[in-house]
Amino acid sequence: MFLTVICIVLFVLLCIAVIKLISMYKALSELQKDMDSILNEETNVLLSVSVQDKAIRRFVANLNKQISKLREERHKYKAGDRELQSAITNIAHDIRTPLTAISGYVELLDKEEKSDKVNTYLSYIRNRTDHLKKLTEELFKYTIYHANENLELTECDIRALLEQTLLEYYGALKERNIEPEILLPKDKVLRKVNPAALSRVYANIINNAIKYSSGDLSVTLSEKGIIRFTNTSASLDEIQVGRLFDRFYTVEAAHKSTGLGLSIARELVNKMNGIIEADFNDGKLTITIVFA
Repeated sequence: MFLTVICIVLFVLLCIAVIKLISMYKALSELQKDMDSILNEETNVLLSVSVQDKAIRRFVANLNKQISKLREERHKYKAGDRELQSAITNIAHDIRTPLTAISGYVELLDKEEKSDKVNTYLSYIRNRTDHLKKLTEELFKYTIYHANENLELTECDIRALLEQTLLEYYGALKERNIEPEILLPKDKVLRKVNPAALSRVYANIINNAIKYSSGDLSVTLSEKGIIRFTNTSASLDEIQVGRLFDRFYTVEAAHKSTGLGLSIARELVNKMNGIIEADFNDGKLTITIVFA
């Protein structure tokens, strides 16, 4: 009789242990599933278990506290990172625009009659501006290829931005004896874009024309939001044009460049829900941007 009671008690304890183990396995499975969701998705969900075991529920509660702290720190980091990238982009753009103008006018001044002392000063200015240009390119490289968030888009006159950028590059174009043919509509062309990003796109394409143009440049904008930059380029061929949007790709004629100009332009246009393409026909390179 006594032995029977002991066996029954042991059996009951064994059943309790098995039930406990099954509950723990179930809890661990639930935790694993929730952890995968929390780690791989942007969610505010916390861990939860269906079992009533006090030790497991305390363990889950402590895990949730740590997850909440980590989530808060991650949000602060992302917000700070976005602000930093935005600041770098704006500063680099603000620096690059006057630098381009300075370089263009320095080149024009270099053609004028001047003393040896002035030549020396101009050489210093040219070297420093070239160095600053490279630094701003690196800043853009950082912000473009480390930013995963979408650009903030606002309704903007893409015609006015294009006209402004062309004026800023007048000195650089003049230095290359390029007199652009410009055809813009009289009225505003409004599209949802990021003004700073679109100015950067225009600047990169005009820089590309300055590098590769054989002396001409045609810029047109239609009321439908189609922008075309066309120039004769004896230094390019169809294979090279097909790679112009590749990261870090440079052709021999522009081996001193970073190879990021048109690649950055493509990244920005894509982020603004636009389309950018390059075409080479009869020795003429045409870069087309469409904002529908």
